[in-house]
Amino acid sequence: MDIWQKLYNSARKVQCARTISPFVDAGGVAAAVLSKKGNIYVGVCIDTASSLGMCAERNAIANMLTCGENEIDKVVAVMRDGRVGSPCGACRELMMQLSADSGDIEILVDYKTRQTVRLKELVPDWWGAQRFNSI
Repeated sequence: MDIWQKLYNSARKVQCARTISPFVDAGGVAAAVLSKKGNIYVGVCIDTASSLGMCAERNAIANMLTCGENEIDKVVAVMRDGRVGSPCGACRELMMQLSADSGDIEILVDYKTRQTVRLKELVPDWWGAQRFNSI
């Protein structure tokens, strides 16, 4: 089993679309992130009536941050139909802000062919790069 299959399977394991209340749905999309230390963190989307929800990728990143890590190597987001997809703009922005090397995060965009892109390809000319130089 390659790492992409392991990440995909980890995300699918927690993916379970469900209604939490009349205001909250969860689990339609799931994500797995592989940290630079080799740990896998998962999360599911949380959709709310008041727009205070969270994407699966940010949920997985929150779990990673909670466990004391902040550097990502790879990301997989699994949509409702089992296909993989690209992170939204908010998720891309959060990932870029985590470390100076975040542009090198590898994102799976086609599970069957194992096609990937680097985060810096999705966020070219990122506005915050210079701030890392002042640390």
